Amino acid sequence: MASRRDPWFDNAKMALVTLVVLGHSWVLLPDNALVEHLYDFLYAWHVPAFVLVTGYLSRSFSYTRARLWSLVRTVAVPYVLFEAGIALFRIHVGGEQLEDLWRDPHWPMWFLSALFFWRLLTPVLRGLWGGLAVAVAVSLVAGLYAGDTLDVARILGLLPFFVMGLKATPERLELLRARWVQVVSVGVLVGIWFLTARTDQWAATEWLYYRARYDELDVSDSRAFLTRASLLVLGTLGAWAFLALVPRIGGWFTRMGSATLVVYLFHGFAVKGAGYAGWGGFTEQHPALGLATTSVLAVALALLLASPPVARVLGHAVDPLGFAGRRVGEAADVAVASQRVDDHADELAELVAAQQRAPALRG
Repeated sequence: MASRRDPWFDNAKMALVTLVVLGHSWVLLPDNALVEHLYDFLYAWHVPAFVLVTGYLSRSFSYTRARLWSLVRTVAVPYVLFEAGIALFRIHVGGEQLEDLWRDPHWPMWFLSALFFWRLLTPVLRGLWGGLAVAVAVSLVAGLYAGDTLDVARILGLLPFFVMGLKATPERLELLRARWVQVVSVGVLVGIWFLTARTDQWAATEWLYYRARYDELDVSDSRAFLTRASLLVLGTLGAWAFLALVPRIGGWFTRMGSATLVVYLFHGFAVKGAGYAGWGGFTEQHPALGLATTSVLAVALALLLASPPVARVLGHAVDPLGFAGRRVGEAADVAVASQRVDDHADELAELVAAQQRAPALRG
């Protein structure tokens, strides 16, 4: 019997992917203190939360043929296809110049590259004693050496949040339901809001991406370790605070949680298209209205892409091999059913013929 989906995690996934669209849409806005503050506040915790949830939902991954094929079909293949698709769109529609396709993931494609390797590491990390401490050490050291190839810097930099999700259990997550935890979580997010008001004084926005080497950020190694460690703590507190505040009841929003990959892979075309169409010029002339309108449209875009009719169609592009396999299976089922009908028809014809012969034999 299929396991029942947990509405809590579907709500969390849909909320997080909506925040991804929102954050990406804010790049269309003019730089000002409010936009920069909103951006830094969001990126301080929502990517860590996304990775933590991904880790929790990856706990069952194992090195079986079915799991490995699913990883290739649902992560590697979409990476190859959508890396090419968004690159062609940016080059031929936006007139941009891109290099190192597939080797250096472009814009949102980094997450698929990271997810592929995190999943491969799951059976090792899941049972590793002290795995979280190891992941933190790896994250801190990665800033010294990690490069752009397949966004390994982010894969290693964000690894503690993935391992945190792997190590979480339903029993531990139940602790987040306590009322006092939810009250504290509101305070945590308020605290992060105030801390990120002065982010540039202690950690430029680039730090929040976990992708740059320390020497590129022009700080000493000791300062870099301290900054990365501070961001890991901040991201952890924000991620858990977010999860504590996510509703656990089902509804129309919950049902969209199964379409988060569709939202993630397709929203970039709309955001980039808006930029090419000159939306940035409008927001430059009307900063307040531009912020409000862009935010509302970003949320609406996420909901549209995740709506069942749209997600059902776009899902074929997200999982083309699965779609092809289902069509082949349906065709095979039709062929088998047709053959059974023919067989039954032959049996019926033989039975009728036998009944017709019976009177003649008795006469």
